[in-house]
Amino acid sequence: MPDIAVVDYGTGNLRSVAKALLHVAPERTIVVSSDPATIRGAERVVLPGQSAMPDCMRALDQSGLKDVVMEVVRDRPFLGICLGLQMLFDNSEEGPTSGLGVLPGRVVRFRDDRMQDPAGHRLKVPHMGWSPVAQERSHPLWRGVADHTRFYFAHSYYPVPDDREMTAASVEYPTAFTCAIASANIFAVQFHPEKSHSAGLQLLANFVTWDGRV
Repeated sequence: MPDIAVVDYGTGNLRSVAKALLHVAPERTIVVSSDPATIRGAERVVLPGQSAMPDCMRALDQSGLKDVVMEVVRDRPFLGICLGLQMLFDNSEEGPTSGLGVLPGRVVRFRDDRMQDPAGHRLKVPHMGWSPVAQERSHPLWRGVADHTRFYFAHSYYPVPDDREMTAASVEYPTAFTCAIASANIFAVQFHPEKSHSAGLQLLANFVTWDGRV
C-alpha cells in the first residue's frame, strides 16, 4: 500500500501535487488514486481541489469516494489543499453547496463592496498571486517555514471556521481571514503549496513526516 495517496475524484490539480510530493520525498510511494482500497490503505492522504465547489462535491459524490474520504480524514495525517480545505466545512455560499461537514463552519465569498486596500486601491476577485501568511499557532507543518512567508493563492471564497482555535494561519485580502486550519490529524490550506516554490515544498516535506499529532 502507498505511503501517500492523492485522492483522484476527477477534478483538481492532482498531478502537480503528486509531482511536488515526489520531489520532496522520492523514497516514498506516492500515488494518485480513485481506488477506495488504495486510499484506505495509505499512511497519509491528500485531498486537492480546484475549480468550483459545486463541481468538486458533485465529482466526489459521483466518483464514489465521498465515504472513503470521510473515513480517512478521521484517523491519519490528512492534508486538504484549496477546495480540499473548503469541502471539509459544513457549507459554502458557492452554489450554495453542502460540504463534508467534517469541520464546523462555512465558506463565504469575498464581498465586492469591501475589496479595497488601505490606500483605497481596488482589489480584484479572485484573489490571485502571492500573499504573506501569518502563522496563528505553532504546528509541525510550519517547521522551517518563516512567519509571513508568501504563498500562492487563487480563489474567490474562503473559510470561516466556527472555532477560531482551528485557525493555523491567516492572510489579509483586504482584511484578515483564515487560510490554514489545523484540527487533530487534519491540516488544510487555502493556498497552493505545490505552486509556492521552496516554502510550499517545505510544508509538503513536513507533511510527509508528520505523525498526525500537534
